[in-house]
Amino acid sequence: MNEKQCVELQDFNTLAELALDVHWSWNHRGDKLWRQLDPDLWELTHNPWLVLQTVSRQRLEALFADSSFKQLVDELLQVKKSVKDDLTWFQKLKDSSLTCIAYFSMEYMLSEALPIYSGGLGNVAGDQLKSASDLGVPVVAVGLLYQQGYFRQIIDKDGNQHAVYPYNDPGQLPISPVRKANGELLRIQIEVPGWPIWVRVWQVQVGRAMLYLLDSNDPANYSVHRGITAELYGGGSEMRLKQEMLLGICGWRIFEELDIKPEVCHLNEGHAAFAVLERARCFMHNNGVSFDEALTATRPGNLFTTHTAVTAGFDLFSPALIEQYLGVYAKEQLKISLINLLALGRQNPDNSSEPFNMAFLAAHGSGAINGVSRLHASVSQSIFSPLFPHWPTDEVPISYVTNGVHMPSWDSIVADELWTNVCSKDRWLDCVDTLGAKIRKIPDNVLWQMRNQARDTLINYARKRLSRQLAASGADSKDVDQAKNLFDPSILTLGFARRFASYKRPNLLLHNPERLLKILTNAQRPVQLIIAGKAHPADLAGQAMIKEWINFIRTSAARSRVIFIADYDMQLTEQLVAGVDVWINTPRRPWEACGTSGMKVLVNGGLNLSELDGWWAEAYKPDLGWALGDGQKHDDIMHLDEVEAEALYDLLENQVIPEFYTRDGKGIPARWIARVRESMAQLTPQFSANRAVRQYTEQYYLPAAKAYQNRSRDKGELAKKIILCKEHLKQHWWKLRFGEVKIELKQNNYIFEVRVYIDDLNPADLCVEIYADALDNKPAIRQQLQDLGPTEGDPKTHIYKGSVPVDRPCFHLTPRIVPKQFDMAIPLEIDLILWQK
Repeated sequence: MNEKQCVELQDFNTLAELALDVHWSWNHRGDKLWRQLDPDLWELTHNPWLVLQTVSRQRLEALFADSSFKQLVDELLQVKKSVKDDLTWFQKLKDSSLTCIAYFSMEYMLSEALPIYSGGLGNVAGDQLKSASDLGVPVVAVGLLYQQGYFRQIIDKDGNQHAVYPYNDPGQLPISPVRKANGELLRIQIEVPGWPIWVRVWQVQVGRAMLYLLDSNDPANYSVHRGITAELYGGGSEMRLKQEMLLGICGWRIFEELDIKPEVCHLNEGHAAFAVLERARCFMHNNGVSFDEALTATRPGNLFTTHTAVTAGFDLFSPALIEQYLGVYAKEQLKISLINLLALGRQNPDNSSEPFNMAFLAAHGSGAINGVSRLHASVSQSIFSPLFPHWPTDEVPISYVTNGVHMPSWDSIVADELWTNVCSKDRWLDCVDTLGAKIRKIPDNVLWQMRNQARDTLINYARKRLSRQLAASGADSKDVDQAKNLFDPSILTLGFARRFASYKRPNLLLHNPERLLKILTNAQRPVQLIIAGKAHPADLAGQAMIKEWINFIRTSAARSRVIFIADYDMQLTEQLVAGVDVWINTPRRPWEACGTSGMKVLVNGGLNLSELDGWWAEAYKPDLGWALGDGQKHDDIMHLDEVEAEALYDLLENQVIPEFYTRDGKGIPARWIARVRESMAQLTPQFSANRAVRQYTEQYYLPAAKAYQNRSRDKGELAKKIILCKEHLKQHWWKLRFGEVKIELKQNNYIFEVRVYIDDLNPADLCVEIYADALDNKPAIRQQLQDLGPTEGDPKTHIYKGSVPVDRPCFHLTPRIVPKQFDMAIPLEIDLILWQK
């Protein structure tokens, strides 16, 4: 290789280092560089790695001869170095107990250049991974590399949805193969009936964080196995089981192969629950203990985040399928019976016909469970209550961390400039609690100018994309040309984009087409609406709802005011959340676990009009946006839809539209801008992934790391003691019984004296309480009684005494006994409870 070739290779490698770190997906300083390489390809793909591989050597040579280009490259390299070297929020915590979090998810939405996502779950995973990078939280993530990913949507000229599956060529994605220290490609093997599966491992650099992706398309595999990682959420139950085995079991084996030792394993939904089994297996192998001891030792380090709002959303597998694919794994590697394995995924271990529930496996294998909004935590407590019989629903051990979105990924250029001028470029790299006060200082005219620019950019984008869409579907050339001039950048613009599923009620706006049309075409106060969304290929009802919108749009009066943009993807999302004035969301409460789409408009000055469900149920205030519904669950769905559709029209006609068009002497809608300012100031920091990841770190990761280290120390010595303690409690619990209960009224307090027969249990292991359910917005009462010791002449009967304020009727109060073990999560690890009858 001559000197010139060496220089060319060095230049290419320099750009490759930048292109293979998807930090560019939210730090847009490099956009100018990639645009210079190939402006057309960059605009179409936003994939630096693809652009770099297609550019000619002559083009690279010419660019590097330009001093301004070389300066830009040097600046980007310096940014990359600073990302690695700068002191981060996490480092400032100075807590050495946490060095690595293993994060598992079925999908990740990081960039359109890496299309391995479907929607909300991937959005949460991708945004949390980016924020972990920003904050320096040591996350190493695991997912699957799909050859086709989720389907791409085509709407034909008759309004029918068609699904296509373009091939994701690994060579064109911003990923690289993982190699061992000796240079050998990392391939993980997993045994299945008849033929082992080889799984290739790829890596994605996400700033400071790393994402490993598993790929079954290895030439050494049996042909049917090569397609395991073909489609996201494709195939039947058997295919899903194999995908989840790869994600959980092979995913954890990556850490063993690379000598990575996570203290915490975070399961983003139950798809990856097999990771808790493999983590326990590795602990068994490394420490020479039983599976029960290994699971007990590792369990406190596992966190399960559930996103499901209905039981039908859980992955269920037949016992026969579990036996087929995991029977040998259970017997030979976990050293447990198939029955014991199935019990981990069941409500009733003795029910041989009950299917294996991945969410139940995650719950049984984790030290903590959380929902993704305050309301969703309550819903999840009801869903998981069968696992905790005899416990009150509000004591089912599920808390919550409300999701947030990665604001640097979703702010527009003009919004980023505004925030930077007011709050600095590094505003999302540390605590964000002070940002609101700075946003409140922005003048009305500056906010209004930003909103007008953002809307104008969206309209131009929508025109181009719609005209291409119509041309591709075979539409008349006249319609294609008209699409290039549709919409008016000065008109109130509404956005509605999400998965077309019945519970999301994407056609609530169409409940009364005539009234909607009247709203849209009002001459004095016109409104325009952009719609997007996919229906699952098997969801015929969802596809019918899309066609209903297409048919409505084709009426001559609606054509100029409503458009449906096909193939809802990350690029379209970025444009919509940046430019729409109002984001509409109409799920059927309480089926929206959280919902993050409406959070993305916050940073851009968009407002929300949403059902009081998910995140909006805790975010809504009258001065921040508009609320649909009464915040209650209703059984009469048809009547509810009718009532809420009319309420939606009323809100638009009487509040939203008049406020937008009521202008002051300078042409500014002052009241609207005041609402925009408060929404940005109050909600953007609160519903950022920055806040969510800090909350996960402080409330879950750090305590989990310490608990895991405590349990796993000395080959799990504490875990062994806990197992013995649990066995002793279970052996004697049924002998516990209440004796006489005395209640005395004294100075506005009920004085309880309760006699309890404790058999051979240690009184230090028992907690005798007075309990009353929550009532009329009053919290539940849980008052522990003091152990006064054994009664005279009967060492096995103890007297417990305590007082409860007289603010509830006495018959509401019930004595009960629960275990008191400071080293166990109760009732997650032991659900024993005894109530006085």
